[in-house]
Amino acid sequence: MLALWDLQRTLPICGALLIAALALGGCSSQLADLAPADAQPHVREPGTYLPVHDLPPDRDQATIPPEQRAKIEAELAAARDRQAVAAKDAK
Repeated sequence: MLALWDLQRTLPICGALLIAALALGGCSSQLADLAPADAQPHVREPGTYLPVHDLPPDRDQATIPPEQRAKIEAELAAARDRQAVAAKDAK
């Protein structure tokens, strides 16, 4: 038979375990809702590695035209120079 001291000690522990179990059980039911309805099932054979050396087909083509890239680099360099001057003036 449990003594009163044992009940006072085990009752809060059992209550905390019950609350934790209910909270975790409630979270797990919502995980299935995160995937979109039209998502394809991701089936992969166990023990296979991802293709590391396979590159996308248009990897050789630049995504930004060279003229636009030069313009962006010039703007970034000018902004860097302005910030350096402003930091020097602030000291």
